[in-house]
Amino acid sequence: MEGAKVSTRVAVRSDEIDPAALLAEVGRPSAGAVVLFLGTARDHSPGKPVITELEYEAYPEMVEGKLAEIVAEAGARWHLEAVVVEHRVGVVTLGTPSVAVAVAAAHREEAFAAGRFLIDELKSRVPIWKKEHWPGGGEWVKGA
Repeated sequence: MEGAKVSTRVAVRSDEIDPAALLAEVGRPSAGAVVLFLGTARDHSPGKPVITELEYEAYPEMVEGKLAEIVAEAGARWHLEAVVVEHRVGVVTLGTPSVAVAVAAAHREEAFAAGRFLIDELKSRVPIWKKEHWPGGGEWVKGA
């Protein structure tokens, strides 16, 4: 990433994601924009019964390596101050974040563009498995 002042962190975690902690971690006096994306567990999926919870599985070392590659790509495209990407594993209850992307940059255009790039590439390239649970059943679905 550009310059020594850029801070990055990626993590796969089993405990809840703390949005306030992420904002505090990426905040910088030099950042005029901080973008936080939270992907939360919702109660529906196209063509499926009402979902009661989600479950994620991943190999943390592989996922964190791939996330670090994607963060480095974002840093090569935009001048960023700080980036944190976290993804949950295990059971995630409805309304709870399963993924978070926090980006700080000098300007909002860079922060928004990088945040969008990071979540889109995560969903496309990172090997995380998701199971949707509903009353009486559940199934693993493609993509996290």
